[in-house]
Amino acid sequence: MKIFSALYDRVMTWSEHRHAVRYLSGMSFIESIFWPIPVDVMLAPMALSRPNKALRFAMLATIFSVLGAALGYALGQFFYEPLVEPLIKSVGYQHKMDVAFEWFEKWGVLVIFVASFTPVPYKVFTLTAGILNMAFIPFLLISLVGRGMRFYLVAGLMMWGGEKMEAQLRKYVEILGWLVVALAVVAYLLLR
Repeated sequence: MKIFSALYDRVMTWSEHRHAVRYLSGMSFIESIFWPIPVDVMLAPMALSRPNKALRFAMLATIFSVLGAALGYALGQFFYEPLVEPLIKSVGYQHKMDVAFEWFEKWGVLVIFVASFTPVPYKVFTLTAGILNMAFIPFLLISLVGRGMRFYLVAGLMMWGGEKMEAQLRKYVEILGWLVVALAVVAYLLLR
């Protein structure tokens, strides 16, 4: 069943859309608050299709992601009990919030860097940082460094790989897609 090839082609088409930069910026902002799809899904094909603008795309993704993180922090700090907590419980994310609290207790501010750079759901930690009243300026600076490193790495790899990487991605997109699905299922089973 070939579904990832069609999705890949569609994302590549979107990455060349005249409003792609706006979509990337908006997606970066909301991904830090609630959006489940990682920014890399939009950033990578945009950087591949326009390598001369890849670093600009990484900069926009970083800035808007950190702005979204600031809003996530504020939601956690000021609206957790009346607004956010009931929503989290209704969508079954309370376990993830409990894990975030544990990680903060264990590793402190380092957890913001880990969440901002890795595939760990960053949005959970932006809310948790606000709930726990983490110092705001260090939160922003760590987020800026972690998100910047991640997005510039993605853009840099796409610039470096160029057309050859795009051809290889296209060739193996089905295998990679199913591998990601399998990893997501394993991660879900391990973390539930």
